[in-house]
Amino acid sequence: IFEYPALPGESSDGSSAAPCRFAHYFAICGIDTETGLEPDELAGENFEQSPLKRTFKSKVLARYPQNVEWNPFDQDAVNMLCMPKGLSFRTQADQRDPQFHSFIITREDGSRTYGFVHTFYEEVTSPQICSAMHTLYQMHNAESTPSSSSSSSSMDSLASSLDEADSPTSSSSSSRRAGGYDSSRDTLYVSKALCLITPMPFMHACRRFLSQLHRAVTADVAPPLPLESYVHNILYEVPLPAPGRSLKFHGVYEPIVCQRPGLGELQLADFPLAEAFTLLGAENLVQVFTCTLLEMQILLYSHDYQRLMTVAEGITTLLFPFQWQHVYVPILPASLLHFLDAPVPYLMGLQSKEGTDRSKLELPQEANLCFVDVDNHYIELPEDFPQFPNKTELIQELSEVLLSFGLSANTGAPPRTRTSPGSTPGSTPSTPGRERKTVALRQLEDDGRNGNLAVEELAVLELLQGNATLERLQALTKRTGVTVARVDALRAGVKAQGTEGQGGRTAAEEEELRNAKLNVQLREVFASRFTTMFADYEAFVIQSAPDLESWLTNREQMHNFDKASFLSDQPEPYLPFLSHFIETQMFATFVDNKIMSQWEEKEPLLRVFDARIDKARLYNVRAPSHRSSSYQRCSILKESGNVRACMLSSCNPHCFNANGPTQAIEQRLMKIDHTAIHPHLLDMKIGQGKYAQGFFPKLQADVLNAGPTNNKWSHRTATAQRRKDRHRQQTEHLALDNDLKEVEGCLVLQNSMAFWEWDKASPPPIKPPKKSASASCLKYMQEARSLGKNLRQPKLSDLSPAVIAQTNWKFVEGLLKECRMKTKRMLVEKMGREAVELGHGEANITGLEENTLIASLCDLLERIWSHGLQVKQGKSALWSHLLHYQAREEKLEQQQQAESPVSQVPERRKSDCFLAMPSLRVFLIQDMRHIQSMSEIKTDVGRARAWIRLSLEKKLLSQHLKQLLSRQALTKKLYKRYAFLRCEEEKEQFLFHLLSLNAVDYFCFTSVFTTIMIPYRVVIIPIKKLSNAMTTSNPWVCVSGELGDSGIMQIPKNVLEMTFDCQNLGKLTTVQLGHDNAGLLAKWLVDCVMVRNEITGHTYRFPCGRWLGKGVDDGSLERVLIGELVVPSGEEDSGRGCRTPPLQRSPSQTRRISITSLSGRGYKPTSAQIQEAIGESVNNIIKHFHKPEKERGSLTVLLCGENSLVAALEQFFHHGFKSARLFQKTVFVWDFVEKAVAYMESADQMGDLQETAEPLGMTCQSLCHYVNSINSTPRNIGKDGKFQLLVCLGARDRLLPQWLPLLVECPLILRMYEDTALLRDRSTVSTLIGVLETIHDFPITLEASLVKGIDL
Repeated sequence: IFEYPALPGESSDGSSAAPCRFAHYFAICGIDTETGLEPDELAGENFEQSPLKRTFKSKVLARYPQNVEWNPFDQDAVNMLCMPKGLSFRTQADQRDPQFHSFIITREDGSRTYGFVHTFYEEVTSPQICSAMHTLYQMHNAESTPSSSSSSSSMDSLASSLDEADSPTSSSSSSRRAGGYDSSRDTLYVSKALCLITPMPFMHACRRFLSQLHRAVTADVAPPLPLESYVHNILYEVPLPAPGRSLKFHGVYEPIVCQRPGLGELQLADFPLAEAFTLLGAENLVQVFTCTLLEMQILLYSHDYQRLMTVAEGITTLLFPFQWQHVYVPILPASLLHFLDAPVPYLMGLQSKEGTDRSKLELPQEANLCFVDVDNHYIELPEDFPQFPNKTELIQELSEVLLSFGLSANTGAPPRTRTSPGSTPGSTPSTPGRERKTVALRQLEDDGRNGNLAVEELAVLELLQGNATLERLQALTKRTGVTVARVDALRAGVKAQGTEGQGGRTAAEEEELRNAKLNVQLREVFASRFTTMFADYEAFVIQSAPDLESWLTNREQMHNFDKASFLSDQPEPYLPFLSHFIETQMFATFVDNKIMSQWEEKEPLLRVFDARIDKARLYNVRAPSHRSSSYQRCSILKESGNVRACMLSSCNPHCFNANGPTQAIEQRLMKIDHTAIHPHLLDMKIGQGKYAQGFFPKLQADVLNAGPTNNKWSHRTATAQRRKDRHRQQTEHLALDNDLKEVEGCLVLQNSMAFWEWDKASPPPIKPPKKSASASCLKYMQEARSLGKNLRQPKLSDLSPAVIAQTNWKFVEGLLKECRMKTKRMLVEKMGREAVELGHGEANITGLEENTLIASLCDLLERIWSHGLQVKQGKSALWSHLLHYQAREEKLEQQQQAESPVSQVPERRKSDCFLAMPSLRVFLIQDMRHIQSMSEIKTDVGRARAWIRLSLEKKLLSQHLKQLLSRQALTKKLYKRYAFLRCEEEKEQFLFHLLSLNAVDYFCFTSVFTTIMIPYRVVIIPIKKLSNAMTTSNPWVCVSGELGDSGIMQIPKNVLEMTFDCQNLGKLTTVQLGHDNAGLLAKWLVDCVMVRNEITGHTYRFPCGRWLGKGVDDGSLERVLIGELVVPSGEEDSGRGCRTPPLQRSPSQTRRISITSLSGRGYKPTSAQIQEAIGESVNNIIKHFHKPEKERGSLTVLLCGENSLVAALEQFFHHGFKSARLFQKTVFVWDFVEKAVAYMESADQMGDLQETAEPLGMTCQSLCHYVNSINSTPRNIGKDGKFQLLVCLGARDRLLPQWLPLLVECPLILRMYEDTALLRDRSTVSTLIGVLETIHDFPITLEASLVKGIDL
């Protein structure tokens, strides 16, 4: 809510703002006797209802003044929001209590205007209208047959409008129902609304003013002055209170006081939060608040307009320091229900029709909807919804605050007690006698103040009250418990009758003060949560531009906030919420405001928030440790204010009084800073201003349309106005220029409720540009909103098909823009991380941020699919479209199968090609069937999300959706002409944006649905040129992934392919392959093993390039192979194959061969390359442990893959190794290790090691023990496999650096290594030991497939 009236070009201290009047307009809405009864077709009323229950059109009967330049009067909007259901009729038998409600109009620049409405019933005097209603009843009675009359009368018996939902049906109303309305017998009443339109939400003051105005018309005695005097006074002579000051002005009978928070305090919020908490309960309210922060669609549902407004305003004021950036319509008029079709985040309020329950409410989309049934105290939340950090402790603290005010936090509200006209809710309904006394007394007192009565006591009291020093002294004495008898007696004497409470306040004023205090305390609890959570946000704001212009020009391309670093700094439990929240529009705008504040004046909310953070730093009120998730209670509430601080704060309204914001409020209300001019007689002709009792008259327009000329601040208004005109010319020039560029001459229509504003590109903050804003800044703001502001505004009631089409066109453009932003964000996030990780063996780049982005993509797709639906079907529009498609396709499939059975044989023959995997059919229905078979997913929304994740992982999302939309007959049947999915060009662009996501790898399905059963296919590819394609032995395989392994599975003899079902293994990491060496042709040279996940289509290649068999290669009968994801190539659909380089590589053939086997004799890395490789591999392991646990990926790859620790150490040990083949027998590094161990053991037996230090002896024993355990394992691993195992176990148990010296000291080294070998260079070895010691800080765990069968 804006602290100051939004006026471009004005400074924000309120001093020079032109619209510094308390109220801008006074309007009267009701029935137009000229046009008579007009049914309101837009409200979609049902003509079976009795005429009194139908909706008739209301009109704005009068408004004063005619127009205010800085806030043009929007007649249709005001009419609709004053009477959202149109006119309401009653007879003498019905309840006709006055009602009060508020509304809000959001202007194009995001600033808001508030309306306050007092609705009462006035007798209809026009005979034409009475006879028209009589005729309607006769027609209605004639039409309803006996059978249907019972049902329609039961409809009638359901309470009708605002108030009757909780009023008892009286016997008189049942007697009326029999006859309805008869003009000869009944009196007809119709609703009329008095409305004040103000720039700031002084709800209590406006409510009291309007109720006093109404009371003046119904009272037996005419008010002291004509009504025009009071209306003129509030329109022209009552100013807005200055920040940090209070103001008293006069209603018809009683003075009215309002106060405005100072610049350092939370902004004005006059709607009672207590009511919102009582209606929903603390827990529900916190949940709805969380949905609001995450920018979901929030629909409030209540029979009472004021409740809708109270809850909506309550929730949005708690957002401090953030602001809701999307559609905000707390009261949605009946004729605008199509707004609910909006495919954007919104916060709307819908009036519940009497007798309709939630199940009958057909909403266009519910996948991302938070539904709040205010009257029944219950909410429905969207699926997959992260909780607010420390939710339980927050609710506990809120409950304690509420309890301290005597309110319960977890029960629903009792039915609201009806209030007598003039008293405010919560005050005790006063008896007429007592009220008259109070009124008389107040009039007397007021007259005394006006100097008409010179009563001595009043004069003394007046003197005391007027003197600021004495006033403070009295406050001091009161606080310390000392009573000043004379003053108290005076006050008691003057106020004794009819007033209660402290300091001469009425019960209503007490209630108001109590509400204000409770509001502040509840808001402080929320504000303190954000101050704690975002205490260091400034450190992560990226200030990259040298000046405002260049920043605005490149706004969309820039990264303004270091999200990854910010999240890595947060406590683990906060991450699910924070990762979603920092992607929202409100957070983006907050950061933009921060960046712009280096060139411009700070936005008011940001200024207050930053001041709080600075203060917290000053007092060091920080979380005990940086990443602590312990709950910090709100410190402001705990500090009890001393009197001196309170007095100081009253002297300086701009200082932030941390010693209790509640005291600041009380202080302002105790000592009124400013009293407005009293209402006085106006220059009216004799006889004007008379009216009949009970009827609100048409006021004299000539005196109300112009303000006083001698007013002390009208001069200010004029100069400000001139400045404003200059500013407007400049803006219009820019806007026009920009509109032509943006829209190329086509009219961009803009709804007066700023409903179709699209803000997905993180525009600068919603606020008028300041004086310092350059022309380009203004221009940018125009462009960012991409709206023609100087073009015609369609009125709310102008709902012609053309306007609705134009509106939907805006939605379509906005959805496309949002899609572009989201896909770009997903690519940048993914590629940015990959670029850092490339070649570093990083296997897994999923994580919190990625999940957040995918969830928001799912939400966008749901909104696109629910735009322009003909008929809503199920909660997920996307899934219901898919089901329609599936039904049609399966029908076609059955027909085709009946005609010609399809055979799969030709496909099997592909196994001779390199991949040797039969290709997986790209089949949309098949993916749906996979999802439908998953029993874990219970709802349609869940199924749609799973299907999106699966398609994204398979890089088929764009292709699948294209296929889905290619059935145009189906799309036409399901969607209206204006729907996004029927705009050809936009649809193509949308699919193209989604296609770009194929450039990166996602595992968003595999990593989320971890418990489902998945079919896998395994193919073993031998090197046929050099070995038998078949083997006589019995092969076996075991596949392992991040989530588990398949167990050992025998492969049928001479079959190189098998499929198996197994619980999701996650990303695959290793395959163990082996055989039992049986038969004559037991030796087997395997090129690689291919494994494919048959649901996601991910194929992994596990390179081998080595023999399995005794007496060949290193004599291994089993090998552990490390996998790499295969890039799909030559796909039919372009774009699937394009992607970034592979995330991680694994031990490829070349590396294995390069060291010990067949073809790699020529390749020898230099000593520098080897040392670099070791450093790199150790670095990667350290980096792995510095990542959040969920994002680490596979450690096995870093230990045993390519560029891994084992590979680097193998190269180190091979440097200068004499592996000359004697009689064709290759010598392996493991041979050296075995010989060294044998030497140590023999030396030990001979006692040579007795003299060595004790630790060295222990180390020696550990090395021998490990080597012997590896050698005695039942597994048939070869020599290279054994060396790999020794390195892995040594790294895990932190023994490698201790073993190295033993191997170096062993005399065998001289025989087996050249002089130049790295292993014989002392300084290199000691450097290596130092490097290996750095991984001791981390808990290395080895995959089961590596250490199976090792007994230590």
